[in-house]
Parts: sequence; C-alpha cells; structure tokens
Amino acid sequence: MRCLLCFDRFCLLLFAVVAGYWRSAGGAKVGKTSLIMSLVSEEFPDDVPLRAEEITIPADVTPERVPTHIVDYSEAEQSDEQLYQEISKANVICIVYSVNNKKSIEKVTSHWIPLINDRTDKDSRVPLILVGNKSDLVEHSSMETILPIMNQYSDIETCVECSAKNLKNISELFYYAQKAVLHPTGPLYCPEEKEMKPSCIKSLTRIFKVSDLDNDGILNDKELNFFQRTCFNMPLAPQALEDVKNVVRKNMTDGVEDNGLTLKGFLFLHTLFIQRGRHETTWTVLRRFGYDDDLELHQEYLFPLLKIPADCTTELNHNAYLFLQSVFDKHDKDRDCALSPDEVKDLFKVFPYMPWGPDVNNTVCTNDQGWITYQGYLSQWTLTTYLDVQRCLEYLGYLGYSIICEQESQAAAITVTRNKRIDLQKKQTQRSVFRCNILGARGSGKTSFLQAFLGRNLLKQRKIREDHKSFYSINTTYVYGQEKYLLLHEVMPDFDFLSEEDLACDVVCLVYDVNNPRSFEYCAKVYKQYFMDSKTPCMMIASKSDLHEARQHYSLTPLDFCRKNKLHPPQPWTCNTVDAPNKDLYTKLTTMAMYPHAKLRCMCTCNRCTFCICQNILRSQLLTNIKAKFYSVVLNRHMAQADLKSSTFWLRASVGATVFAVLGFAMYRAILKQR
Repeated sequence: MRCLLCFDRFCLLLFAVVAGYWRSAGGAKVGKTSLIMSLVSEEFPDDVPLRAEEITIPADVTPERVPTHIVDYSEAEQSDEQLYQEISKANVICIVYSVNNKKSIEKVTSHWIPLINDRTDKDSRVPLILVGNKSDLVEHSSMETILPIMNQYSDIETCVECSAKNLKNISELFYYAQKAVLHPTGPLYCPEEKEMKPSCIKSLTRIFKVSDLDNDGILNDKELNFFQRTCFNMPLAPQALEDVKNVVRKNMTDGVEDNGLTLKGFLFLHTLFIQRGRHETTWTVLRRFGYDDDLELHQEYLFPLLKIPADCTTELNHNAYLFLQSVFDKHDKDRDCALSPDEVKDLFKVFPYMPWGPDVNNTVCTNDQGWITYQGYLSQWTLTTYLDVQRCLEYLGYLGYSIICEQESQAAAITVTRNKRIDLQKKQTQRSVFRCNILGARGSGKTSFLQAFLGRNLLKQRKIREDHKSFYSINTTYVYGQEKYLLLHEVMPDFDFLSEEDLACDVVCLVYDVNNPRSFEYCAKVYKQYFMDSKTPCMMIASKSDLHEARQHYSLTPLDFCRKNKLHPPQPWTCNTVDAPNKDLYTKLTTMAMYPHAKLRCMCTCNRCTFCICQNILRSQLLTNIKAKFYSVVLNRHMAQADLKSSTFWLRASVGATVFAVLGFAMYRAILKQR
C-alpha cells in the first residue's frame, strides 16, 4: 500500500492498500505530515519537515496483512504533475481538513474532489475518506457539516475525526483506509437508495443457491453451519444461529420459514452488515465464492491451471460424478430421473448464461417427452470434459464444486488419462471415454447412426428439427461388464480437408449407403488415404440394410475391399425398425477402441480382426479354469489317497488331466464353430 501526502493550503491524503500506495495532498498547517509522523513514531513530532520521506509499513504489522507505502507530497518541493501522477497510482484517497477551519472543509468539495475525479476514470473511481484533523483544538464535532457531503458523493467511504497531537484515531484512520480498498462500499451498496446494488444482489443470490444443498429455497441449520464454516472457518453455536434468525424475524415477515433462512432473509442480513459498517463480512463471503472487486468471478477461480500433455484426454473422476449426481438430485424435484425444461433453467440459474442449447437434447439420451435423463445428463458432462475441459472447469466453478466438495479448485474433478502411446504399448487402458469418428458420403446415414445410439428409430429421428441436430452423440456401452462412454462424432464429408481433429480418435466408422451405388467409393478413398497405414482400427458399416443392395461403382465390392485390407466384413445396419435400433455395433466399436491391437485370425480369414478378441479372452479364461481344476484335482486326490502307492496316484492324476484337457479342447472347438 502506498500513501502520498501533497498540499497547497489544505491536506489531501491518498492511501492505497493491496501492495499499493498511501498518498496525501493538502494545505499547509493542517497536519497531514504530522499524521504520518505520529503514526510511525506513536508520538507527536516537535519538528515537522515540509515533506516526510517515503515510509513502508510491513504486511505483518497491519490488521489486513497488506504492505503499505506512505509517500508525502509538498507543493513547495514538487510540481502539480507529480501530484497528478501520484493520484493516478492511488487505491484510496484520504482528504484531510482541519476541523477548526471552515475554509478547509469548503475546499473539500470546491477543489479536491473535482481534482481527483478529473484525474481518475469514471468507471474506476478511487474510494475517498474524509479526515478531520486537529480535533483536540475544538469541543464540537464537524460531522453535521460533513454528512451532507458524504451523501452527495458516493465515492466517500467514511469520515474520521482525529488528532495527530494526542494520537486520537490515528490507527483507526489507517484501518479505514485499508478497509476502503479491501472492502469497498461502492460495488455493494447504493447510499442514495439505501439498498444493495443489483450486481451485489445477483452475486449473493448465486451464493445462496449454491449453499442451498437441497434446493428447497431455505438455508436450514445444517446448511447455515456449512456456509459459516466455509466462509469463516468456524461453525455457529446453536444460540448464535437462533440470534441471527431472530434479528431477521424482527425486521421482516418472510425472512425465516420453517426455522430456516430464506433468500430475502439472507439478503437482508448482508444489507444490515453493510449499513452497520461490516463490509468485510460480505466481502469475505463474496471472495470465498470466487468474486473479485468488480463482483465478477475471478478468471483464476473459473479456469484453474490444469496441465494436459499431448496424446492425453480428460475425464471426470469419481468424486466429480458424485457431485454432479447431487446437483441432478437437487433439481429433479418430481423425482422422475429426468430434467424438465423448467428444472434445467433452475439448475443453470447460477450461471451467467444458458450453457446448453436445444442440440443437447439430440446429443444425449432423453425420455419420451424429450427431457434429458439422468444418464443423458452425466453423458453431456462427460462430453464437455472430453472435448473442452476448460469449459467444464468454468461450469463446475459456477456450480461451486470446489466449495461444496472442499477442494482447492475444480481441477480436482478432472482426471488426465495416460498417454495413448503407453496404452498401445501395454495393450491395456484405464480410460472410460472413447471417441469414434463417423465418416461417409452425404446421405449415407451418419446422422441416423448417431441418433440410433440414443435409442431413436427412423420415425423418431424425422421429428428432429434441422437446426436442433447435433454432430455428436454420447452414451454408455458395456464391454465385458465394464461401463464405458462411447462418443460419436459426425465428420463433414469434405475429402480434401480432413483436419487433425477429424482424424484423431480411437476408432473410425466408415458408413456407406447400400442402396446408393456411389456411396462406398468415398469410404474406400478415405480409408486408403488416411487410415490404411494408421494404427486406428476401422469398421465398415453397410447402412440402410433394409433397402435393396445396389452394386457399388468401385473396382472392388465392399466385402472384397475389407478382405484385401484385412478389415472385418461390412456390418449391416438399419434404424428403420419398430423398436429402438440394435446397439451391438456400438459395443463392438467400443471394444475395438479399447483393444486396437487385436490381430487373431477368425472364421472370416482376416489377419486383423478385432472381434476375435472375444475368443482370445474366452480361450484364456478357459485355459485358466482347466489349469485350476487340474491342480485342484491333483491336490485333492493326493490328500485323500496319501496312503496309495506313488505310481497309482500319478496314473490316476494323468488320466484326470487328460480328460480335462480333452473336454477343454472340445469346448474351445465348439466356441470356434459357433463363431
């Protein structure tokens, strides 16, 4: 904090907190330099210089733990330009007048306030404090004269009468100066209207809704204690809680309901704090919930540092899903496991804008009414985290994740996955979200393939408005009992301009229309140019398989093309069904994304068939079971027939092992035959 004292005939004291500056300017013989000297030496100086040297007060000796720099100004030694420069650096200005000099009081409004306003921006006015010095020379107070001035200028935070000679209110002067910067009244309260400003009400309303954990519109004792502990690191005693609620009851009828604090009561309490000069209480709450001095959420709060190495993806961790589940339950008032449009609006009231558009309803699962289901809700959050983790951090910030979950920041909700190259080397992955890019010519059925993943047949898809369609869809699949998210992305069919994002995925789905003879050619060219030599597994989808299959205008048939390139045969698919389309293909796609290195031979005679991994796993499990049973039989027979001869024992063990081996081989051949 830096303070400048400068004067011609009266005293102006500029006082800046937050590692800033305290400055004074004013007339001679009113005691502005004496105030500085008395503060530092704690005694009235006998010899007062024209200008005091710059003084720095360390942070550890100030109540607010803020370093303070005090700079004196002398008209006799410095120019007006130097005064103006110091004014522009100030964070708070204390205008000092002499209580026994009426002209010095008049000069406050006729000279100093206009001078300061001319040298500062209108939108970022410096808070002012009026300081009446030499109170030891009079028996009356100047407050009656000063109060109209305070009411006239909203920039004036407060007024303090003090005496440099007997040290009266010297420490209080510096305390109020610091407080005016750290806890200014201007952003919070309008003295003319005697009520809080709209921006303050908006911020406190968000804080109330975040703290209302059950969304019943009331802060009960448990929620009030959590709020108190979050903001002030200590709970309220039961009697203290009742005292707070009694104060509200005495002043308004609807401030307390069901023995809990309503939003009106919550806002009234903060208005009362401000009116009684307890600005720091409200500011402590605002800053704990991420607000800056302009009542905007800090960028550091919304976007905490999160390092994401190359070839890594981002996912929500378990605690984040638990938090999002609690948010869903909080707003699903009718308990139908879906969010109605009104419930969605209520959920996002803590946001400055509506983050989800109508396309979200066609990106995730909805119920028959078109409302986002619980699974769809989690899927959308998973999608946002994967595609734009910074936006996810921002959204979690609005919901108060770090506060409710008592974490340092929203970054604690994110898991950065292992480098994909390591997964490929180890042939296993811990990831839960896999991306599948859908490519194909126009009209091949890509959009229908996305919507079918959400359980919508062709009839339901025709009801979707064109401007509400989405290029993404996400849902869960189960691979060997593990729940995974599969993210489908429809890539625009621009063969010559496929970007890195269009190619960056875990599995590729090439879709062609069996009824269109020119549809397959696009898939073949895309595969040969972009994916033939890549390690990304590919699947060919024969879309609209319910229609007549036309001969494709390409040198090879789709089946021959797949055999030549060691791909699985084209998979027939249609969404023209009565019920929801079959989802087996989506499970296969997820399996391919999880195990891209599977190269076992299968009945289709290919050398690179991902689906054969099922047989691989079954064979491994079968062999493991055979070995376990073999050793179990050997051990049991050994213990039961320990008294038999060694040759007889090993003969029987060998026979048993042979029988189990034959049975195991027969089962394995049966599985291959079925496959």
